[in-house]
Amino acid sequence: MRLRLLPPTLLALLFISPVLSSSQLPLTTSVPTTIVDALSNDPNYTSLLRLLQRARLIPTLNRLNGSTLFAPTNDAVKHHLARNSLWNSAFHDDLWILQDNVQEQLRQQLFYHLLNYTVSELPKPEDLQTHWTLHYPQTIENPPSRNPPQYPPWMPVPGGSLGGKAQRLRVAGKDKHTWVGVDASGKGGARIVNISTVDNGIVYGISKVLEPPPDLAQVISQQSSLSYFHKIVNPAITKFLNSTPILTLFLPVDAAWDALDPYERIYLESDYSGDDLNRILNLHAVIEKGVRYHDTFENQTNLKTLDGQELAIRISSENTSVSGANLVQSDTYGSNGVLHLVDSLLVPPGTLQLTPEKYLLAFNCSAFVSLLHSVDLNALINTTDGKYTILAPSDDVMSILGDEDLPEKGSEELKKLLQYHFLPGKWTPEKLEDGMLLETALEEEGLGGRRQVLSVGVSSEDKKSSQKSIRFAGAKTITTNTPIKVNNTFIYFISRPIVPPVDPLQTALPSLELSSFLAAIFSTSQADILRKSPHVSLLIPHNSAFERLGLLVSGHLLSTSAKPDLEKVLLHHALTTIEYAQSLNNGSQHTFATLEGSDIRFEKTKNGSLYVSPSGGWTEMQSELYTKDLLTNTGVVHELSDILIPRSVNLTIGKLVKAAQGSTMASIAIKAGFEWVLNGTAPPKGSPWGGEGLLGTGWTLLCPTDNAFKDMNLTQLFSDLDALRAIVAQHLIPNSNQPSDESSYDIDALYNNQPLPFENLPTYNTLLSSTSAYGDLVFRWRDDLNSKGYIVGIKGARGTDGSADWARVLSWGRSTTARGGVIQIDRLLQPYYPPWWMSYGAPTGVGVVGCMLICLFFYGVRVIWRRDTTEATYEPIGGFGQDDET
Repeated sequence: MRLRLLPPTLLALLFISPVLSSSQLPLTTSVPTTIVDALSNDPNYTSLLRLLQRARLIPTLNRLNGSTLFAPTNDAVKHHLARNSLWNSAFHDDLWILQDNVQEQLRQQLFYHLLNYTVSELPKPEDLQTHWTLHYPQTIENPPSRNPPQYPPWMPVPGGSLGGKAQRLRVAGKDKHTWVGVDASGKGGARIVNISTVDNGIVYGISKVLEPPPDLAQVISQQSSLSYFHKIVNPAITKFLNSTPILTLFLPVDAAWDALDPYERIYLESDYSGDDLNRILNLHAVIEKGVRYHDTFENQTNLKTLDGQELAIRISSENTSVSGANLVQSDTYGSNGVLHLVDSLLVPPGTLQLTPEKYLLAFNCSAFVSLLHSVDLNALINTTDGKYTILAPSDDVMSILGDEDLPEKGSEELKKLLQYHFLPGKWTPEKLEDGMLLETALEEEGLGGRRQVLSVGVSSEDKKSSQKSIRFAGAKTITTNTPIKVNNTFIYFISRPIVPPVDPLQTALPSLELSSFLAAIFSTSQADILRKSPHVSLLIPHNSAFERLGLLVSGHLLSTSAKPDLEKVLLHHALTTIEYAQSLNNGSQHTFATLEGSDIRFEKTKNGSLYVSPSGGWTEMQSELYTKDLLTNTGVVHELSDILIPRSVNLTIGKLVKAAQGSTMASIAIKAGFEWVLNGTAPPKGSPWGGEGLLGTGWTLLCPTDNAFKDMNLTQLFSDLDALRAIVAQHLIPNSNQPSDESSYDIDALYNNQPLPFENLPTYNTLLSSTSAYGDLVFRWRDDLNSKGYIVGIKGARGTDGSADWARVLSWGRSTTARGGVIQIDRLLQPYYPPWWMSYGAPTGVGVVGCMLICLFFYGVRVIWRRDTTEATYEPIGGFGQDDET
């Protein structure tokens, strides 16, 4: 429904009230009419009258008796319309199509020009008057409510943000004129240019529109002497200042802030000073039942601040003081209170403590502080009681990193990273030693709730200098190695952010020397267990350990069919407790449980080396431990020289034969009745070997590869059981029958992967040696242009081209059932049977030669005898005498 404007004179006649007498003033025109009539009859107020009609204040002016109106002239309204959108839209809305048909905001601003009493005497020059307007500051709804107003539009709305009191207005005399709306010192305002006395009050024409005081936040922003406070306020404080009613502020001027510690000022200028700013504001703010203007002060008055402190007001003939600070300016009005200015801070000594956060900001670590606030860790740097050593990267360091190099702000991952930069305790450079592990504020679930640690490195930069280089988790300290001391806290500045340890597998992944063991882990189902199991010390062998274990053992463990054995081996390298280098080197415990279920034992030699013995494997199996202290989120990683085999893994000859690609040889052994050798058991009762005392004997089987049988007639071979047994017996070395001289073995526990010692050209009996002169085997080292390595051959075999009498040793592996194992060779060693001429030729030849020699001997005797009987003889003449005969 469109409303039409009523003529001003008609509106005035509807609300004629008895006219109160008013005193005559110079330059005053007395008209026995109302204020509305005065405005209607004076062409200088047509613009104001239009706005009064729009705000529905004509009835109000007619009902008031003995009021005062400070009426802006047309020129004043014109200038105000150019810079005030509210007045401009209300003034030019000829069709009354307004978003706010109540025009509450416009009405409140016009009420600021109206007093509910008559001001008949204006102040003399240099005098100042204070008056109460009909403006009750309210929070204007935006957008306006659709509900009808609770009060008639011509009545001021009671209550408001000044405790039920109306807004004040000052009038001052200066420069032979009277000014309205001046500040506390009488400056500013609008000049009174005309005065009209009417029956129900008085009208003062003014040269400017009076703007109601804004909220205290805006008031502060307009004060040049409060530029520093305006600079440091945050949005939360701004909201408090513009929305808190009945607020009395005693704010220090800019020069007063110089009394603060420089680090405190740097902190206040940061984005993280909310707590201190709130404390400072609360120490300077008072909220009582009413606003405390200067004229409400009494000597010896104490005002209680929002912080609980009391402000002592003392009034003398010279000045007014507030808790020792001089009141330099009073009564700057705001829509929700009043502002007083003092020349010093009203902060008791010791109220603002210098915290680590303030120093971090002062030393250009604002990015680090920002990250701490994003994950609610600011309590670590806002306390004066905490005893921490902080490792802080500066803004220059953080600027090098991109956002993708750090976890997302506010994330749990970022929180853990930042906690890793705090070390409980006061760690001065004198306390730090190379290789130390220091606890951090990060409590890891994977450590059973224990604190994560970081490593410390200390080294001398120059042998001639005592200056030391300090590193925390590899991050070097910069600027100086001397930390900054803040109460109970020390701060080191580091060259990069420190990333907390990750899971064990990811920790070991960058080390190429450990890649084989990691690959073995990832090939099984135990990767997640080793990655996530809490409080674990993982011992990882070097890549060379797989070769040193014996290629057949490694081949077996890494084969698809041996996954259960491999998983047990892997778990046997994981201790169920966290053992750092210090505890292993200096601790009294020697036996530790593993995730596999059995224990491993540590032994320390006189030279300080640590050796680890597994629960299984072969007797001499050991591994040297290298204590690396590679930290993980579940414990620690150390390195080993060799692989550990638990007692739950039974490495039989049969498993090693399969790894040696000797399925044909395995079939021959089984066919020949030697399956007990493959299984690592005793000979069965009733078998040809059951009564030969072989119980507990270890065996070493020479296993030709399947490729060695490609040219043989296996059908014919398998049909001859005696030949099969002879072949197996030729390749089977009983270890118990070897010489007891252990010097032939390599006694170094780290190189004992051979089932038999090959050095020193050893000769070994085989199971065939008891029935054949050619059952022994001999090992030799061959190093020529054609081949390099060990060869094995049948001792004494000769008379052939040797193609079946020797073979190259390709690889080997030890069994865990007894001393012995499998030696992989490239060809089959056929049992050696010499030809008939070698078997019978020698005896026959010896017999023939012997007979010939005997015949020759007797022939010679006969020849000599015959010579003696045919030779001539002589006798003496007369014969022999008697004496001669005797």
